[in-house]
Amino acid sequence: MESTVSTKRRWTGRVLSGLIVLFLLMDSVMKLIKPAAVLKAQAELGWPDEITVATGIVLLICTILYAVPKTAILGAVLLTGYLGGAVAVQWRIGHPLLAQTLFPVYMGIVLWAALCMRDAELCEMIPVRR
Repeated sequence: MESTVSTKRRWTGRVLSGLIVLFLLMDSVMKLIKPAAVLKAQAELGWPDEITVATGIVLLICTILYAVPKTAILGAVLLTGYLGGAVAVQWRIGHPLLAQTLFPVYMGIVLWAALCMRDAELCEMIPVRR
C-alpha cells in the first residue's frame, strides 16, 4: 500500500531540504577554502588546521547524498552522525546550550522533518505512537 503525499507537503519538504542543503554546502565549501575566520573558529573548537579540509569533504559528501533523492535517507543518517559530533564538540567547550550547542539538533530535526514531508512511507517507519 503506497502512501501519497500532498503536493503542498512535498514542496514544503523540498524547500526545507533545499535550505538545509544550501546551509551545509556553504559550511563545507568554507571548510574547503579555509578563510581566516573558519580557521579561527576551528581553533576555538580545539580542531587543528590539518583536519579542516577533510571535515569539509566529509560534510560535502554527506550533503550531496542527502540532496540526491535516491540516497537521501543514507545522507540523512550520515548527517545525523556528523551533527551529533558537532553537538559533542559544542558541549565540550561549554557553548550556550539552547543557542549554539543544540543548533545541530535543530538542523537534524528540520532535515528529517523535510525528508518525512517528501516521503510518507519513511514517516510511517518512525516509531511514534499515534
